Amino acid sequence: MLKGIPPILSPELLKVLCEMGHGDRLVIADGNFPAESNGKNAIVIRCDGHGVPELLDAILQVFPLDTYVETPVTLMEVVAGDTVETPIWDTYKEIVAKYDDRKESAFGSASRFGFYDEAKKAYAIIATSEKALYANIMIQKGVI
Repeated sequence: MLKGIPPILSPELLKVLCEMGHGDRLVIADGNFPAESNGKNAIVIRCDGHGVPELLDAILQVFPLDTYVETPVTLMEVVAGDTVETPIWDTYKEIVAKYDDRKESAFGSASRFGFYDEAKKAYAIIATSEKALYANIMIQKGVI
């Protein structure tokens, strides 16, 4: 056990977060995201039983967002014609606002397939059991 480290962060996940360097990206994926096929060149960490918001909050306690890019947080856009609501995005914005002064302006977005393309270049992908649709989020590491 370590003091000050959120217990949801497993030793494997902490190791990966520590290994990441400035500019590396981390995907926290919902339960429908094709983590294994998109993560063939990345480290895939299973966090079954957890949702994206609690992992995002815990990670941002130890993971600085990149201040050298305009939008270090990327969401997957809703596909045109899809009527899915995305209230989880508001939760993400509240969480990020606790750790980054840019608040909502730290967010960008990518089309579904654009997000997949960027995920294939990520350092790591965390596969969760998140049930919300379009709940995938990518964060870019900054410096301390």
